[in-house]
Amino acid sequence: MKKILLLVGALLTSSATTMAEELIFGEAINESAKVKISTVLANPESYLDKEVTVKGTIVGVCSHRGCWMELASDARFEKLRIKVRDGDMVFPLHAKGRQALAKGKLKAIELNLEQTKKYKAQTAKRRGESIDVASITTPMSIYQLAPIGVKILD
Repeated sequence: MKKILLLVGALLTSSATTMAEELIFGEAINESAKVKISTVLANPESYLDKEVTVKGTIVGVCSHRGCWMELASDARFEKLRIKVRDGDMVFPLHAKGRQALAKGKLKAIELNLEQTKKYKAQTAKRRGESIDVASITTPMSIYQLAPIGVKILD
C-alpha cells in the first residue's frame, strides 16, 4: 500500500511539473518588444499585417484541436484571439490561466451587418449590458493574431 501511495504521489508531482513548464511554439519571442493588447485593439489599423508581440492571460483554448487561444487584455472585457491553421501549433487545454506571449501578424475579419449585430449583442450580454441591435447600421471588423511564435510561461 505504501508503494502505491508513493507511486501515485510521484505521478502527481511529475504531471504537475510537466503542466507548469514553459512551452514554446514556433519562432523565439523578443519580450521587450511587446505591446499592450488594449493598445493594439484601440487602433488596430496601425498594426494590420505588421508583426506585433502581445502578452496576456490565456482565458480560452480550442478544446477540439488546440488551434486557437484567447488572451485577456489589460483592459476589462477585451481579449485577443490567437489563431493558427489546424496542426501548425497545438495549444494545450491545461494552459488556461497561464500567461502567454504571442508574436505574429494582426489580421482583420470583416463581418457583414447581420454578423455585426449578433456579435455586438453577445458582447453586450457578456458584459451585463443591453443593446438595441436595430440601431446598428454599419458592419464591423474583428481582429485576431496569426502567430509565428508563442511562449506559454510557467
